Amino acid sequence: MTESHSSLSEDGIPRELKEKLAFFDTHLTELEAELNPLLSIPRADLEEQLTTIDAAKVDLVSAYTINSLFWMYLNCCGVNPKEHAVKQELTRIQSYMARVKEIEDKKKAPKLDKSASKRFVRSALWQAAQKKDGTPSTPTQAVVGDSSGSDQPKRKRKREHR
Repeated sequence: MTESHSSLSEDGIPRELKEKLAFFDTHLTELEAELNPLLSIPRADLEEQLTTIDAAKVDLVSAYTINSLFWMYLNCCGVNPKEHAVKQELTRIQSYMARVKEIEDKKKAPKLDKSASKRFVRSALWQAAQKKDGTPSTPTQAVVGDSSGSDQPKRKRKREHR
């Protein structure tokens, strides 16, 4: 019985529980300090300063934070949050966060510059035509495919039937 008395503090609360509650209190205080700058700005002023995508991110983070705090509250009250509607709400918010991330990734993805790619191809064809016959040719001749240097179009030969 001395073992159980050594794990209790002076007020009869187990030391392990007191440590966990102190840890929880510390992190809750840190969360409050992190949220104060966001909560001190009027919502209308905040929306004016942000782009649409950033405003969506703020809304999602706010909703996720509130629902996470409610999750912790349910835990403290002894209610299983996994069986509560807050679980579906957190899942829904996470899916929206993934959608916002997809949209951001699409904006960052490389895009094809059609005019630049045409210039690259035209230049490469022109250089290939020069190397092939050793005579300087114009880029338009290289694109058409005539590397002979003649201005006359090529004619197809007719087949002779025997």
